[in-house]
Amino acid sequence: RRLSRSPAVTLLDVFRQHARSRPRRPLLRFQDEVYTFEDLEVLSNRAAWALRRRLELRGGRAVAVLLQNRPAYLWTWLALAKLGCAMACVNCNVRGAALRHALRAAGATVLLAGDGETGDMGTW
Repeated sequence: RRLSRSPAVTLLDVFRQHARSRPRRPLLRFQDEVYTFEDLEVLSNRAAWALRRRLELRGGRAVAVLLQNRPAYLWTWLALAKLGCAMACVNCNVRGAALRHALRAAGATVLLAGDGETGDMGTW
């Protein structure tokens, strides 16, 4: 039903609504860390600002993301959504020809990778 509305209600819209109405409620627990809606709102805003300023990302661009399953993955996704960029999720275990194929298929012009995410990407 939400998608049939004009404009459609997105996950980003729902997140923002929760961030406004219950900012201190825990949203994510990772190991010994707890992140609230407010924490993720602040972190994703900072990430969006940095991505826009440093990489000049604007809406409509596809960004390949090569991150392990960590909290930064969530605020990176939120930041890209706030900028209007499509996020192409790339499995961080893929290497070589399979990685090059995934990056080409995504049509991404930018690749975001976390610390320690290295591999044989070759020319893509």
